[in-house]
Amino acid sequence: MDQVLDRRKEEEHSDFKFISDSMIDIYDSIMRIEESEIRKSRFKDVTAKELHLIHAIGLHAHKTTSEVANYLKLSKGTLTANINTLERKGYVKRVPNQVDRRIINLELTDKGRILFRAHSAFHSALVKSVLDGFSDDNVEIIEQVLKRLLGFIDEVSDK
Repeated sequence: MDQVLDRRKEEEHSDFKFISDSMIDIYDSIMRIEESEIRKSRFKDVTAKELHLIHAIGLHAHKTTSEVANYLKLSKGTLTANINTLERKGYVKRVPNQVDRRIINLELTDKGRILFRAHSAFHSALVKSVLDGFSDDNVEIIEQVLKRLLGFIDEVSDK
Protein backbone atom coordinates (compact mmCIF):
# COMPACT_ATOMS: atom_id res chain seq x y z
CA MET A 1 0.00 0.00 0.00
CA ASP A 2 2.82 2.43 0.85
CA GLN A 3 4.41 1.74 -2.52
CA VAL A 4 1.18 2.70 -4.28
CA LEU A 5 0.99 5.99 -2.33
CA ASP A 6 4.67 6.75 -2.95
CA ARG A 7 4.20 6.07 -6.66
CA ARG A 8 1.13 8.35 -6.81
CA LYS A 9 3.04 11.16 -5.06
CA GLU A 10 5.85 10.71 -7.58
CA GLU A 11 3.36 10.86 -10.48
CA GLU A 12 1.70 13.96 -9.03
CA HIS A 13 5.11 15.58 -8.64
CA SER A 14 5.96 14.65 -12.21
CA ASP A 15 2.66 16.12 -13.50
CA PHE A 16 3.17 19.26 -11.45
CA LYS A 17 6.74 19.70 -12.72
CA PHE A 18 5.66 19.11 -16.33
CA ILE A 19 2.87 21.69 -16.08
CA SER A 20 5.11 24.22 -14.33
CA ASP A 21 7.94 23.78 -16.82
CA SER A 22 5.50 23.88 -19.74
CA MET A 23 3.93 27.15 -18.58
CA ILE A 24 7.37 28.75 -18.35
CA ASP A 25 8.42 27.34 -21.72
CA ILE A 26 5.20 28.45 -23.40
CA TYR A 27 5.46 32.00 -22.05
CA ASP A 28 9.14 32.27 -23.01
CA SER A 29 8.54 30.79 -26.45
CA ILE A 30 5.62 33.07 -27.27
CA MET A 31 7.61 36.13 -26.19
CA ARG A 32 10.65 34.97 -28.24
CA ILE A 33 8.49 34.29 -31.31
CA GLU A 34 6.79 37.68 -31.03
CA GLU A 35 10.13 39.47 -30.67
CA SER A 36 11.58 37.52 -33.61
CA GLU A 37 8.58 38.16 -35.86
CA ILE A 38 8.60 41.85 -34.98
CA ARG A 39 12.29 42.10 -35.92
CA LYS A 40 11.57 40.49 -39.33
CA SER A 41 8.56 42.72 -40.05
CA ARG A 42 8.09 46.33 -41.04
CA PHE A 43 7.36 47.02 -37.35
CA LYS A 44 11.01 46.64 -36.23
CA ASP A 45 10.73 49.74 -34.06
CA VAL A 46 8.25 48.11 -31.63
CA THR A 47 9.06 45.95 -28.63
CA ALA A 48 6.89 43.05 -27.47
CA LYS A 49 5.89 45.15 -24.47
CA GLU A 50 4.77 47.98 -26.75
CA LEU A 51 2.95 45.46 -28.94
CA HIS A 52 0.93 44.30 -25.94
CA LEU A 53 0.14 47.92 -25.10
CA ILE A 54 -1.17 48.39 -28.64
CA HIS A 55 -3.25 45.25 -28.19
CA ALA A 56 -4.64 46.57 -24.89
CA ILE A 57 -5.75 49.80 -26.55
CA GLY A 58 -7.61 47.79 -29.18
CA LEU A 59 -9.08 48.64 -32.55
CA HIS A 60 -12.21 50.62 -31.76
CA ALA A 61 -12.50 50.91 -28.00
CA HIS A 62 -11.23 54.49 -27.49
CA LYS A 63 -10.10 53.47 -24.02
CA THR A 64 -8.98 56.05 -21.52
CA THR A 65 -5.44 56.11 -20.25
CA SER A 66 -6.73 54.98 -16.84
CA GLU A 67 -8.52 51.98 -18.34
CA VAL A 68 -5.40 50.87 -20.19
CA ALA A 69 -3.18 51.43 -17.13
CA ASN A 70 -5.55 49.37 -14.96
CA TYR A 71 -5.83 46.60 -17.54
CA LEU A 72 -2.06 46.28 -17.90
CA LYS A 73 -1.47 46.95 -14.19
CA LEU A 74 0.88 49.82 -14.98
CA SER A 75 1.31 53.08 -13.15
CA LYS A 76 -0.01 56.10 -15.00
CA GLY A 77 3.56 57.41 -15.22
CA THR A 78 4.84 54.24 -16.86
CA LEU A 79 1.89 54.18 -19.24
CA THR A 80 2.43 57.84 -20.15
CA ALA A 81 6.09 57.18 -21.00
CA ASN A 82 5.12 54.20 -23.18
CA ILE A 83 2.31 56.12 -24.89
CA ASN A 84 4.70 58.99 -25.60
CA THR A 85 7.03 56.52 -27.33
CA LEU A 86 4.26 54.88 -29.34
CA GLU A 87 2.83 58.26 -30.29
CA ARG A 88 6.24 59.42 -31.49
CA LYS A 89 6.58 56.19 -33.54
CA GLY A 90 3.16 56.80 -35.11
CA TYR A 91 1.17 53.88 -33.63
CA VAL A 92 -1.05 55.65 -31.10
CA LYS A 93 -2.72 59.02 -30.77
CA ARG A 94 -4.31 60.79 -27.85
CA VAL A 95 -7.80 62.13 -28.44
CA PRO A 96 -9.62 64.42 -26.00
CA ASN A 97 -12.87 62.86 -24.80
CA GLN A 98 -15.88 64.52 -26.43
CA VAL A 99 -17.90 64.56 -23.20
CA ASP A 100 -15.18 65.49 -20.71
CA ARG A 101 -12.16 67.23 -22.26
CA ARG A 102 -10.09 66.44 -19.14
CA ILE A 103 -10.20 62.76 -20.09
CA ILE A 104 -7.83 61.50 -22.76
CA ASN A 105 -8.82 58.57 -24.95
CA LEU A 106 -6.28 56.46 -26.78
CA GLU A 107 -6.69 55.43 -30.40
CA LEU A 108 -4.55 53.44 -32.76
CA THR A 109 -3.40 55.14 -35.93
CA ASP A 110 -3.67 53.31 -39.26
CA LYS A 111 -0.17 51.97 -38.64
CA GLY A 112 -1.20 50.85 -35.15
CA ARG A 113 -4.31 49.11 -36.49
CA ILE A 114 -2.26 47.16 -39.03
CA LEU A 115 0.10 46.00 -36.28
CA PHE A 116 -2.87 45.13 -34.04
CA ARG A 117 -4.39 42.96 -36.79
CA ALA A 118 -1.06 41.20 -37.44
CA HIS A 119 -0.66 40.47 -33.72
CA SER A 120 -4.25 39.22 -33.48
CA ALA A 121 -3.67 36.92 -36.47
CA PHE A 122 -0.63 35.41 -34.72
CA HIS A 123 -2.64 34.75 -31.56
CA SER A 124 -5.55 33.37 -33.57
CA ALA A 125 -3.22 30.88 -35.29
CA LEU A 126 -1.76 29.97 -31.91
CA VAL A 127 -5.19 29.27 -30.38
CA LYS A 128 -6.32 27.30 -33.42
CA SER A 129 -3.22 25.11 -33.22
CA VAL A 130 -3.85 24.45 -29.51
CA LEU A 131 -7.54 23.61 -29.91
CA ASP A 132 -7.23 21.60 -33.13
CA GLY A 133 -8.66 18.12 -32.57
CA PHE A 134 -10.22 18.79 -29.17
CA SER A 135 -13.92 18.17 -28.62
CA ASP A 136 -16.22 20.95 -27.39
CA ASP A 137 -16.18 19.34 -23.93
CA ASN A 138 -12.39 19.44 -23.85
CA VAL A 139 -12.38 23.07 -24.99
CA GLU A 140 -14.74 23.89 -22.09
CA ILE A 141 -12.28 22.23 -19.67
CA ILE A 142 -9.40 24.24 -21.15
CA GLU A 143 -11.47 27.42 -20.72
CA GLN A 144 -12.18 26.53 -17.07
CA VAL A 145 -8.49 25.91 -16.40
CA LEU A 146 -7.50 29.21 -18.01
CA LYS A 147 -10.20 31.12 -16.11
CA ARG A 148 -8.95 29.62 -12.87
CA LEU A 149 -5.36 30.53 -13.77
CA LEU A 150 -6.35 34.09 -14.71
CA GLY A 151 -8.33 34.42 -11.47
CA PHE A 152 -5.28 33.37 -9.48
CA ILE A 153 -3.06 35.79 -11.42
CA ASP A 154 -5.53 38.65 -10.83
CA GLU A 155 -5.71 37.78 -7.15
CA VAL A 156 -1.92 37.72 -6.75
CA SER A 157 -1.35 40.88 -8.81
CA ASP A 158 -3.93 42.86 -6.82
CA LYS A 159 -2.01 42.34 -3.57
